[in-house]
This record gives sequence, C-alpha cells and structure tokens, in this order.
Amino acid sequence: MIACLGRIVHDSDAESKLDDDVSTIFNSLNLQGSIENGDVSGIASKDFGGLYSVKPLYLIRPSGAEDISRVVKAAAGTPHLTVAARGNGHSINGQAMADGGYVIDMRSTGENHFNLLTVNGSPCIDVSGGALWEDVLRRCVSRFGLAPRSWTDYLSLTVGGTLSNAGVSGQAFRYGPQTSNVTELEVVTGKGDITVCSETQNPELFFGALGGLGQFGIITRARVKLQPAPDMVRWIRVVYAEFEEFTRDAEFLVSQKEDESFDYVEGFVFCNNDDPVNGWPSVQLNPDQEFNPAHLPQTAGPVLYCLELAVHYRNSDQPSTVDMAVSRLVGGLGFVDGLISQVDVSYMGFLLRVKRAEQDAKANGVWDNPHPWLNLFVSKSDIVDFDRTVFKKMVKNGIGGPMLIYPLLRSKWDSRTSVALPEGEIFYIVALLRFAPKGPSVEKKVAENREIVKWCIKEGLDFKLYLPHYRAKEDWKRHFGNQWTRLEKRKANFDPMAILAPGQRIFKRTNQ
Repeated sequence: MIACLGRIVHDSDAESKLDDDVSTIFNSLNLQGSIENGDVSGIASKDFGGLYSVKPLYLIRPSGAEDISRVVKAAAGTPHLTVAARGNGHSINGQAMADGGYVIDMRSTGENHFNLLTVNGSPCIDVSGGALWEDVLRRCVSRFGLAPRSWTDYLSLTVGGTLSNAGVSGQAFRYGPQTSNVTELEVVTGKGDITVCSETQNPELFFGALGGLGQFGIITRARVKLQPAPDMVRWIRVVYAEFEEFTRDAEFLVSQKEDESFDYVEGFVFCNNDDPVNGWPSVQLNPDQEFNPAHLPQTAGPVLYCLELAVHYRNSDQPSTVDMAVSRLVGGLGFVDGLISQVDVSYMGFLLRVKRAEQDAKANGVWDNPHPWLNLFVSKSDIVDFDRTVFKKMVKNGIGGPMLIYPLLRSKWDSRTSVALPEGEIFYIVALLRFAPKGPSVEKKVAENREIVKWCIKEGLDFKLYLPHYRAKEDWKRHFGNQWTRLEKRKANFDPMAILAPGQRIFKRTNQ
C-alpha cells in the first residue's frame, strides 16, 4: 500500500495513472466508504471563500472513524501526503484543502451518530462530526423538544467544523461558544488513533481539538449539551446613532443575569444612507415598515448601529406577558426613539434565518461569488478606536454584506481550549462579511482586509483573528502568543508529522 502511494506522488506519469489507481488505492486502504480522483470532484479544490483553488490527490468519503484512521495512517507512511477534513466547505481561505493530499468529505459520516442520553442529570446528544447543525436542530426539536444551547448564525456548517474553531452567535454571551457546550469527543489523531476524550479522559486532546483548527485530530463524534427548546421568538432591532451608547447598552445586556436580559444579543453596523445592502433598508424586520431617517439626530455620522435582540417564549404564554417582558427589557435602553422594529417568528425560523438569506442569494446568483471575509475578536479597551478608524473611515460606505459587532464574555470560554482570545472580560466579535463579484474587486477587498489587520498591529490593538489565516510562522506565533508553546507540544503529541489540516499553514509536513 505504502509503495503504491509513494509511486503516485513521485511518478512523472502520475496524472495519467490516477484513474486506474483509484481502485487500487481503495482496495489497499480497505475502505468501507468511497474514493474519487482529485480531478473528478470540484468540491475538494474550492471553498466558500472562492479565493483559493488547489488540487487534491483524492477525495475520500469515509463511512466512519475507521476509514479516516486508515487514511491518516497510510499518509503517515509516505514522505509528503497530508490529510484535510472538509465539513461543508464554508472556510474562507482554503483551510479545508490539501494540495496534492487527501481531502476527507466529512458529510458522508453525518448520519453515523444521533443518540439522546442523560449526563449528570442533564440531556445531551451524541452527533456525528460531519452532521450539519441545521439537521441536529430539526431532529432534536422534532423528536425531543430539545435543542443545543449555543449556535452559529449560519447552521449549514458541520459539528466538527465549528468545534474546531469556536462556534459563536448571539447566545454565546450566556452559554459560551459551542466549544463550551460539549462534554465528550471522538477524535482521529494525526497518528491515526481513534480516541474518546473529555475533561477527565484524555483531556489534553479534548481541549486541544476544541478550537484547534484541525491541528490535532479530526472530530468524528461530539456530545453536545441540550436544553428545552422554546416555541417562539420575539425578534427585535433597535437603532443607535452613537457608538458609545450602542456599546454601553450591549455590554450591559450581556452582563445581566439570565432572567434579567434577552436570550440573544447581537449587533451590526450599517450605513446612514439608502443603500439596499448596507443602508437603512437592511434594518427593518417587518417588510410592511420602512426605516424613517427623520428620527435620527442631526449629529448622526456616516454609520449607524443596530442591536439585534430576541426573547424566547412558549405558545402557552399570553401575548400580554411577552409584551410586558419585552417592554421591560427595552425600556432602559438608549436607542433612538421611533427606530425599533420587531416581529414574532418560530424558534426554528429564527435560528434558520440565514438559510433564507442564502436561498435568496442563490436565486440572485450572488451566493457563489467570492467571499473575502474578515473576522476578528477585539478587546473592549480598543473597540472605540476600532470604530473610529475602521467603521467610520475605512468601511463607512459599506462592504456589500453584513458588518457584525457585538460583545462576548471571556469567562464563558474555557482557557484550556486552543482558541486565542484578547485580554479582559469583555471583547467584541467583528465580522466583515463581504460578497464580492468575481474580478478585480476581489483582490481589492482582500487588500482592504489586510490594511485593517496591519492597522490593528501597528496601533497595538489587543485583537485576534477569528477563523485565522496567516502564511508566516511568526504571524501564527503572534496570534497564539503565550499559548504557542502549548500548541507546539500538542502538535508534537497528537500529529508529530504535521499530516493534518495543511490548509491552515501553521506547521509543515515532516517525515519523522
């Protein structure tokens, strides 16, 4: 088997032989799933970002952890092969690609696990690393009336994919990211070992894999915490003209006790104009209502701010009770009078709200455009400077997509995971979610992102990239800071040959 793999890598006639060799490799690996020539399927050579394209040697659709283990062990027996786990391909900068290596399509394992159980008196669900969160949501709610506690805004992502990064949305201020809401993992390490891990069993691998960018293992199963699912959501948006008032209210809301705040808190920046994507029309939740700029003070600048809030309730709750709860919560906020929009939607409809936007974007032919996104965590201590320079100057005319910003609490994150965070209890997630038409504008948007990052570094801001992408090792060392030594030790322990996740460009493949 190893000799055969080596011949494919080094033979000058390799490309002409790949089709014939697929069946040979399949039999050699003894796979229960399937394997395709890297030239046959386009999905393994691209991702959602649309910024990079590399050709893998093979695309493998495993039947489960055993297949993945065989592939990793086979790659270890060759000088150069690498292995990348691909969830639903939503990475931006080629993180799930393997140039000349193996790409494992985790979606083929999506149905392998779905088991409800009780752990220390609390409900949990065992789900596959390749399962989509939207499928987990539908099945948990319809079968058990339960749902995971923490989400991402977009749910067509795999469980393993988000847990390898963090998984953040408007519930994270209360329950932490998705990495704080799992109690057990099954992981295939870079040595090909299938290992069950938790806080007490193989804890170094457990915390390393959570937020580990795929560097230490491929998550094949996760045990996710559940809670009772509400029936309905009161979805609310309120508008601010001043950043200081916006951040004051946002930080107040995320710092309150569970029964004294909203169930969901996010926010975004929008342009003070009628641009259909980034302007006033992007705010209203009720299609029968229009944004009335007459309510804005004359001191309003080029950009405005919106808090997006939600209250969960049951069908059995009286409408007046919900109205009173919402009135109490918004009553103390300092938003612009008259600029409030709200609507009642089902709980699943609310969580799947981005799915509808995806469907509209696909219908308009926009979804497949490149996505030069930039995601950052910025410390509370620097967020005003960030707003003054980035929002009010660099992107004041919009970016052709959402500009998210909302606070998170560091105490809800476990410092033992691999995620790098700014200092301080409160930090903000900033997401510039650009949709760029193909052509020169893509490079221009990428360059704008680089300028923002360079400015953050030059000014000494306390920030970290979320979904990070660097090419130089020195940049990765700066990113992880005092966690770099721990990261290196984990890599040496669980993936000593640097076989896994080559698209992250953190470690180079070795032969030892």
